[in-house]
Amino acid sequence: MSEAPPIRYRSPEEDSARWLGFSFRQGDIVISTRSKSGTTWLQMICALLVFQTTEFEAPLAELSPWLDWLFIPRAEIYARLAAQKHRRFIKTHTPLDGIPLDSRATYIVVGRHPLDMAVSLYHQSNNLDRERIVELMGRTTPARPRSISVPLREWLLSWIDWEGSPQQELDSLPGVMWHLSDAWARRDEPNVVLVHYDDLSADLEGEMRRLATLLGITVADETWTHLVDAARFEHMQAHANELAPDPVGVLKDQAHFFRRGSSGAGRELLSSGELAHYRARTNDLGTPDLLAWLHRTDR
Repeated sequence: MSEAPPIRYRSPEEDSARWLGFSFRQGDIVISTRSKSGTTWLQMICALLVFQTTEFEAPLAELSPWLDWLFIPRAEIYARLAAQKHRRFIKTHTPLDGIPLDSRATYIVVGRHPLDMAVSLYHQSNNLDRERIVELMGRTTPARPRSISVPLREWLLSWIDWEGSPQQELDSLPGVMWHLSDAWARRDEPNVVLVHYDDLSADLEGEMRRLATLLGITVADETWTHLVDAARFEHMQAHANELAPDPVGVLKDQAHFFRRGSSGAGRELLSSGELAHYRARTNDLGTPDLLAWLHRTDR
């Protein structure tokens, strides 16, 4: 796959340049998502498929580290991944145009209805321990994302209307659409896989079987039920202390990270006119075929 040099994406918490120099292995899996779009769900699914057991030797965030996250030193992440003997599955919130694309790796990009992603982001922002973040970053002022003080509906309407560049704020609506548009344009590449959050919700076993096939993983028939049950929302919420992405203690409540697990929260808040305005905004940010895939549950 011939690619231009990766775009560099930076925020106070992330730097995609940490991927430069990373040594890929045959079979590596890179999970590329926007925040609150199913990242931990896909990490869990990959862990279950790779290990084929529901009991892991370490917390999920250690088994599948977030490579671009600045709260853990790059050398520590590299050393941890180099020491892993199992098939590696690595987390990133960077779009595919910001990381090296290696033919030995499979890149899984997860899409979620942007309004649902935004509602989850709102609640997640208010579940972060700002004092701990300041301590980790060595700053005197809190790092992003900041606590949100305005009511959810008001914040969501302003999120829809934000018009900055995707690179300026990847968790904005333009940033979400940029990330997914880039992946959508690559969907025919042999090592790029798109997964929709709603497909996982509607047919978890079917999607897990599809991913196993695409990853070349064989699972015994008698094992499937246990693996699928372990990937369900209720199980993950009940085991939040092992599965929530909190290796350095930035969450106020790990169980609250798994808050709802279903779709429709964003659309429930808005009037028909406001939803039409949202659709008009996304029509300017994505192609019709991408939007049809992304908005499949709209009514």
